[in-house]
Amino acid sequence: MPPDMRFHIIIAVVFWWGFVDSRKIRGISSSYKRFYRERKSFLCIDGSKIIPFEQVNDDYCDCEDGSDEPGTSACPRGRFYCTNLGFRPHYIPSSRVNDGICDCCDASDEYNSHAHCQNTCWNLGQRERAYVEGQMRTLDEGLQLKQQLIEEGVLLWREKQAQLRELQQVAEDLQIKLEEHRRKKHEADRLKEQTIKALEAGGSSLRRQNRTVSSTFNLLDSNKDGSLTVDEVQAKVALVHNEEQVLSEDEAVALLGGGHQMDLTKFQYTLWDILTKGDSVKIRDTYGAPGSPVGEDPHLKAADTAAEWEATNLKKVEEAYETVNMEIRYTYTLCPFNKVTQKSTAGTEVSLGRWGMWAGTPKNQYSQMEYENGEPCWQGGSRSTTVTLTCGTETALRSVKEPSKCQYIMDFQTPVACQPVLKQRGIHSEL
Repeated sequence: MPPDMRFHIIIAVVFWWGFVDSRKIRGISSSYKRFYRERKSFLCIDGSKIIPFEQVNDDYCDCEDGSDEPGTSACPRGRFYCTNLGFRPHYIPSSRVNDGICDCCDASDEYNSHAHCQNTCWNLGQRERAYVEGQMRTLDEGLQLKQQLIEEGVLLWREKQAQLRELQQVAEDLQIKLEEHRRKKHEADRLKEQTIKALEAGGSSLRRQNRTVSSTFNLLDSNKDGSLTVDEVQAKVALVHNEEQVLSEDEAVALLGGGHQMDLTKFQYTLWDILTKGDSVKIRDTYGAPGSPVGEDPHLKAADTAAEWEATNLKKVEEAYETVNMEIRYTYTLCPFNKVTQKSTAGTEVSLGRWGMWAGTPKNQYSQMEYENGEPCWQGGSRSTTVTLTCGTETALRSVKEPSKCQYIMDFQTPVACQPVLKQRGIHSEL
């Protein structure tokens, strides 16, 4: 046989074996090809039967698991593998093989049918790759934004921690001031009390008061008309042993020497002597009353002023201290037109009221918001909150106070509260 004839025969045999091999392994993924190597017999993949290899893909189901017919529709439980080069490979039920409908994008399932299927895997793959690339870009952007949020969160946390440390330092300073003002107020009250007692010790009776006749007369003469009347005596003079009892008109007339009026001269020789003895009547205790000698005492006035001053200072420091402690202990949330809540550091949330109404002035009705019917207060009514809106470039809750029990006041800064300034008529800008 000539050499060139041998070559052509070898090529034909190789082509024929390749055709047989491709026919027998149709519908198999690369991971399953090891079960379909050309040999004399074929073992069903479930191990249930051994059949001649020629019966693989012969369009007759021999194995219960359908593994002998991967490329035909003979087995009801069989699966056909779509290679779909350029797209996603997948399995379809073997019953769909050669059924006239294109299920695989590479048209491999309709190799022996009247259907004219086109290979659309490349186009499908392009669309899916574009979609995946878009998803990856979105993921990258999302991860960048996530990192940005994490960094911003860390900065915000550090800022809040710094604010917390600052508030704690302010609270410590205010605690010191609070103790100092409490001490000063206590000292001022003690000094005032001592002054009053000292003045009272000198005023139990007129003999110990060392008053002059004229100063006593002026004390009793309420309307300063230069004469004492029955009404004035009843108002200022009392029995020694029953100060609460008001003198009768007859008793007052008797003290006035039998008349209804008495001038300073007659007073000096009648009622003054009776008051000086101090065994029957006395001047009512009127320390602190306007016009009384004790009330006009400069030492008492100074002590009283000092006590009031220290009380005012103490109240201011107490309010500041309570405000700072509220900022440390609680987180306040304002949901406009919905509710106001207070959350403690322990996580307990309390309602401070629900949206009620606008409560501003007639000129600016929308400057205040009322939130009512919050959670009940211990030994009191329901909590409520008044929110005052102020103009600002940022939207933020600026301060929270509790001026009275379970009654809260908030300062809410927002650009919404900014109002245009109306130009006065006749005034024009030269700019």
